[in-house]
Amino acid sequence: MDLARTQLGEKIIGQGLKYLLSKDMDDIDQLIDWAEKLPMPKNHREYLESAKKFLEDKDSNWYQFAQRLLSETDPHVKDKIGMNFFLNANFLGVQKQNKMAKELGYSVPWAILIDPTERCNLNCTGCWAGDYQRTEELDFDTLDRVMTEGEELGIYFILMSGGEPTIRKKDIIRLAEKHPSQVILLFTNGTLIDDEFVAEMKRVGNITLAFSIEGFEETTDARRGKGVFKKVMEAMARLRNAGLIFGVSVTYTRQNTEELASEEFVDMLVDKGAAYAWYFTYIPVGKDVDLELMATPEQRAYMYEKILEYRKTKPIFIMDFWNDGEISHGCIAGGKRYLHINARGDVEPCAFVHYATCNIKDVSLKEALGSPLMKAYQKRQPFNLNHHRPCPLIDNPEIMVEIVKESGAYSTQLSDDETPEEFAQKLKDYSDRWAKIADEKWSKTCAAAK
Repeated sequence: MDLARTQLGEKIIGQGLKYLLSKDMDDIDQLIDWAEKLPMPKNHREYLESAKKFLEDKDSNWYQFAQRLLSETDPHVKDKIGMNFFLNANFLGVQKQNKMAKELGYSVPWAILIDPTERCNLNCTGCWAGDYQRTEELDFDTLDRVMTEGEELGIYFILMSGGEPTIRKKDIIRLAEKHPSQVILLFTNGTLIDDEFVAEMKRVGNITLAFSIEGFEETTDARRGKGVFKKVMEAMARLRNAGLIFGVSVTYTRQNTEELASEEFVDMLVDKGAAYAWYFTYIPVGKDVDLELMATPEQRAYMYEKILEYRKTKPIFIMDFWNDGEISHGCIAGGKRYLHINARGDVEPCAFVHYATCNIKDVSLKEALGSPLMKAYQKRQPFNLNHHRPCPLIDNPEIMVEIVKESGAYSTQLSDDETPEEFAQKLKDYSDRWAKIADEKWSKTCAAAK
């Protein structure tokens, strides 16, 4: 396909998507018919067919979800987030990522997680980033460069964590202005969200927030500090009133798994206006490391089943970072679909894998993606043919030992008081117990697929 035809096709798709986002659910049948006529890769057509199946059922939770987003979101925000996410990050971006990956000989990720700062105004128990120095920051020019180099590779989805990223509010707004084709998602504790920042988010249109909570008020405040839950609820109300898209980020532990998996909690998220929820299981890295905080293998299995249930019944998009290995075909980290750059600039495979072989201040993003650590990581993916056991850290800890040794990676934690072998050994009991449950689930999944 020549350049003119490619640009014409992109323009037609872009205009059609703008039209779709400006309509309500009464036009959904017409819009799906239009979309089916567009040229698209096989996997995108499969996604469209799945969407068609759900959206044609006006009683389905997904119809209700789409209706809520289309009706409640500010038109400018809907246009910016919708165009950037569906057109840039997925339709066009994935094609460019695949093309660049073939040229480079290693994976180009769909998303980059980057920490503008280590600083944080809270001191949460068990924070995965709590063993960083809390003083490091990436300057604006470095953040800007990473995003620019990402766009050149087809990456249009940037996640920011920390530390607390909203400590850098003004810089984040500047980045959103300089990169209007990007979606920027902030993992935030929600305590610094004021009217001025909400107004700026609405103006630029391409920022979404994921609020970190641990459950209801008592559970959240127990880990994050008294009054935090109330501040998050106030911030959610501000965003909803402004027509902004937001969600939550939750970490399930041995103490709160049942609460986070409860129908009451998910219904509260829907009632507050959350569009999505990221579910993470507690990983014993960072601050206040405690194996007893880990959800048991039985609790992890329980969470898996509950999220599958809610995907069929609740109008909210829920992701389970570990249990969705079946959907993602194993671990997505190590540059396969995402990587992490901490506030010091160390390029890590994952936010929970605190090792690096290079620093983004010294290399380009392209060079970082081809670093010894990422190559050692990628050549072993998937780490297990059972995609219910995707992780090299908690599900296959012996593999992480191999990766660190082969790549010569250094630890990025402030307190480097544990070798990879020692970490793997302390996770062996958990990984063995989870393996028994996961293997049984996988055998059922394989049997059902035949």
